[in-house]
Amino acid sequence: MTTSPTGTAGAQPASAGFVISERSALLRAETALFMRDHVLSLVSHDLRGPLNAIHSWAYVLERKLDANDPNSQRAITGIRSGVDQQVKLLETIVDTTRAETKSLALTYEPFPLHPLLAETVEEVRAGLARARGVEVRLDSQIATEQLNGDRARLAAALWLMLTFAVEASARDAEVALAARADNGTWHASVTYEPNEAALNDAALPHMLEAFARKQAGEPREAKRIAWVFALCKRVAEAHGGSFEQSDSTEAGSVTATPATLVLRVPFSAAVPK
Repeated sequence: MTTSPTGTAGAQPASAGFVISERSALLRAETALFMRDHVLSLVSHDLRGPLNAIHSWAYVLERKLDANDPNSQRAITGIRSGVDQQVKLLETIVDTTRAETKSLALTYEPFPLHPLLAETVEEVRAGLARARGVEVRLDSQIATEQLNGDRARLAAALWLMLTFAVEASARDAEVALAARADNGTWHASVTYEPNEAALNDAALPHMLEAFARKQAGEPREAKRIAWVFALCKRVAEAHGGSFEQSDSTEAGSVTATPATLVLRVPFSAAVPK
């Protein structure tokens, strides 16, 4: 399964000389959908703490204020009402909107892993990587191993990991996908040397939206991933696995390391009841 760099009927142009194939366009849209829901989840989580604190302090203030002062009581009522309205918005708009990817439906079936790896690497090579002059290398220790899971979803996660690494790489750089089996788990690791100029240069071909690429270069809180990798994280966790993003260390340091994206999935993920 490969994707032509010239695209197919109905594909949309990304920049001069580069056309996005129909499959890549679909994967880009799915990436945006999962990213939207991931951001909504963060908003919902991060707003509830301050809102709960405001609600609690309102009770503290109420005990300190004169119960016979109508202005004070009106202020307290306004504070509580405002908090309740915000919580309701989170429940009815934010939480409801992200429900589509919160409960991810998977189609479980056993499939060989090596063809999936080879097909996905070739797909990224033939599309964005060739247009950007970036080499994509597959270093796989996977032979005949099979995984019981959703092949299409896992292919999308791998595609996104490789695509972002290509987006973040300078011309003539190399992106490597390493795959191995360890204690009943499939490990897929993408390594690359991030280049901020290449990631955000509007003159270069790009697959991912500009705001997603820009946010990926901003500082992240501990254990949080860049928004653009929400699909990878959700797919991994739905299979009982995990996804990790590690930034590179400074190029001039003695212990300089490339950036890594790691997907871990059990070979026999339990099918949810």
